[in-house]
Amino acid sequence: MTNSESELLAIRHSAAHVLAAAVLRLFPGAKLDIGPTTSQGFYYDIDLASPLTAEDLPRLEEEMRKIIAEDQVFECQVVSREEAAHLFREKGQPYKLERLADIPSDETITLYRNGEFIDLCRGGHVGRSSEIKAFKLLSIAGAYYRGDEKNRQLQRIYGSAFASQNELDAHLFRLEEAKKRDHRRIGKEMQLFLIDENFGQGLILWLPRGAIIRHELQKFLLEELEQQGYEQVFTPHIARLELFRTSGHFPYYRESQYPPLPDRDVLGKLTQSHLSCGEVVQGLERGDFDGFLLKPMNCPGHIQIYRSQTRSYRELPLRLAEFGTVYRWEQSGELSGLTRSRGFTQDDAHIFCTEEQLEDEINRCLQIVQKVFATLRMSDFRVRIGLRDPDSTKYVGEAENWDSAEAILQKAAEALGVPVSLEAGEAAFYGPKIDFVIRDVIGREWQLGTIQVDYNLPQRFQLSYTGNDNQPHRPIMIHRAPLGSFERFCGLLIEHFGGDFPTWLAPEQVRILSLSDSLLPEASRVLSQLKARKIRASLDGHSEPLGAKIRRAELERVPHLFILGPKEAGMSAVSIRSRIHKGLEGSHPQEEAVAKIVALVQNRTLPELQTAGH
Repeated sequence: MTNSESELLAIRHSAAHVLAAAVLRLFPGAKLDIGPTTSQGFYYDIDLASPLTAEDLPRLEEEMRKIIAEDQVFECQVVSREEAAHLFREKGQPYKLERLADIPSDETITLYRNGEFIDLCRGGHVGRSSEIKAFKLLSIAGAYYRGDEKNRQLQRIYGSAFASQNELDAHLFRLEEAKKRDHRRIGKEMQLFLIDENFGQGLILWLPRGAIIRHELQKFLLEELEQQGYEQVFTPHIARLELFRTSGHFPYYRESQYPPLPDRDVLGKLTQSHLSCGEVVQGLERGDFDGFLLKPMNCPGHIQIYRSQTRSYRELPLRLAEFGTVYRWEQSGELSGLTRSRGFTQDDAHIFCTEEQLEDEINRCLQIVQKVFATLRMSDFRVRIGLRDPDSTKYVGEAENWDSAEAILQKAAEALGVPVSLEAGEAAFYGPKIDFVIRDVIGREWQLGTIQVDYNLPQRFQLSYTGNDNQPHRPIMIHRAPLGSFERFCGLLIEHFGGDFPTWLAPEQVRILSLSDSLLPEASRVLSQLKARKIRASLDGHSEPLGAKIRRAELERVPHLFILGPKEAGMSAVSIRSRIHKGLEGSHPQEEAVAKIVALVQNRTLPELQTAGH
């Protein structure tokens, strides 16, 4: 961490304490939980008899300014556990007492005081409150105590703080821009997707226009997969629970999965035994009887395809790809449109290879990632390499295999020429991994695709191939998904482009606007030319002024308009108006205009993007 980063964290941490102090001044009965920093600012969780509203934020900000102007000193106090417990009991702060109980017995207890406010805290503060130069309270939301929806819901006050007002203003601008680009709002305006409570929370219904975007992305990926020799497969959405016991996905990740379902024949017998629903689920989880699970991962299915026949070293690497839908039970408070859903489709693939082939296969995976990011002009990304912690016992496989795979991943990632960070202890238990973190057009980071090396599943499923020595050998397995999931990636794209998709992805690529009803036959002929070249086009034949038609097309984010008036019709031409250029591009012969759009689609051309602040 750089000095500037640690200084910013200290400012934000101190601002959180100032916020808590302001809350207690205005609402003396408030119960406080925690107030950590975040990548964007800070928050504090509080419990109040009467909930706060957005109208309370200006009052809290004003009180915070008073505390900052008092130039309070942040003082650290080392106390005994008993002294801390007595203090928080005396102040009537039950959440602090519970947090105190979480601290291991061999750790030092530290309190931080500023003015009359005292908090249980490890530290990381500015010297005086006056060093907090620029802050803003942003919003109030609900947050379950300790993140458990079974617990009491607290109120979370979000804020942000920076070293200067200019930095804060830039951050607030980005937040406003993010609201304008919110994929849930744009998705509704453009009729891209739907989440229907009757269907289920976190489950996406793709509308026709949204399905076009997803289909075009899938078609693009398929072209790359075919060039690299992948074979496409399909696996069911549900499988026997025992399969996921063997893979380790169940019960280790049980809390993030849908409950298991009993076999229908077994269910009949259990019903006769008068077992409750809870008892049936518990029996399934214990393995007392057979059941099924909505698949949380695609890899067990691909493994069954691999082991369905005897494999030779001559068949490796075997690259199996699937646009496979998986299901995870995300808590309702964590759901967020496309970017956090309960059902999503991964651009998944699993490669079975020899140790000698591993480096080349990793590089091939990175080539696909580079092609995707370059095509969508997402050049601002970084790579995280998750390594094992040598002192931990959670990792499976031989140490020399780990050393080799980690070295290969690091070498391949550094060749990309982007920032690379090594994070010990962040590897999956079965192998090291690469994660891709994209920075979007307004500066936000999104964790997307991944490449993972796996020694565990081949061992668990006893996979083998016959080597050139005629002896059985264990393959290495690579998990890779350049996009991560279509849902999350499309959510990112909507916000990255603000709904202004490049022509090849746009649900509607061209709209023809005729200036009069008498020109509709000619406009229809232009429409036929476009459709004959596989261009998604429509004709606005409404009897309205041209300005009204243009405004409607702008609101619906159609990238190109072909305007047809008497002059254009007489020359078999159209005037082109492109959304990205915000004006007319002149008159073009109809065939030339159509060819121009076809070229944009075939080349997957991207217009220059406007970044935040421009």
